[in-house]
Amino acid sequence: MTTWEITNTIAALVMPPGSALLFIVFGLILLARRRRVLGVTVIAVSAVLLYAFSMPIFSNVLVRSLEEGYSDPTNMSSGDAIVVLGGGLYYRAPEYGGSDTVTPQVLARLRYGARLYRRLHKPVLVTGGSPRGEASAEADVMKHVLEDEYSVPVRWAENASNNTTENARFSFQILGSAGIRTIYLVTHAWHMARARASFEREGFTVIPAPTLFKTDGPRTIVDFLPDAGALENSSIWVHEVIGRAWYRLKSIASSRS
Repeated sequence: MTTWEITNTIAALVMPPGSALLFIVFGLILLARRRRVLGVTVIAVSAVLLYAFSMPIFSNVLVRSLEEGYSDPTNMSSGDAIVVLGGGLYYRAPEYGGSDTVTPQVLARLRYGARLYRRLHKPVLVTGGSPRGEASAEADVMKHVLEDEYSVPVRWAENASNNTTENARFSFQILGSAGIRTIYLVTHAWHMARARASFEREGFTVIPAPTLFKTDGPRTIVDFLPDAGALENSSIWVHEVIGRAWYRLKSIASSRS
């Protein structure tokens, strides 16, 4: 297994619903071993948490806790380049002749990156490799979409990275050699804190340019009912909390070595 596969396998077991299901199995094992009270308690708590993570009203609060207050980056003209982070591919898209293209999530980042380019007129770098061993690197596909669909020129395509840390490291190798240290960083609002820390650790000065904030419409009864999208948002929250803690530990370990 590749490092990417190992990391994401562990993540799938730690994040909901994987973690909740594992605890339910653990509770059933306790019941089988006649530890009835503890087994029932573990199963009940796991079921309640799984339901809570599945409620839009709860998951939205979790995701918004990851989103910091940011000012409009177009009011800041000190950046030297726009960096747009990748985040997955839509493989063999039938409506695009079977070619790989970007996911809706990455398309949102590219759209905002195109908006920044038209307002700031700064050169663009896209970053993303082939973590699953794909024939198409994310950055190359992103470059194609920006240039062909948004008429935005892409000066650099960093196509070797497999995670946020490598996005930052390899982007610095490219931009640093061009004398660029201050960047506008485009990613999801919930991902910005961890992404920003990674890029600043490499030596960049980061001007946050987040997109797709979690916003709410009018409250309805549906907000309190289980929803697959809400469960995905809760998984994002758990992933980011663990990711931030892991990056912080690595930073502390590096500073002490």
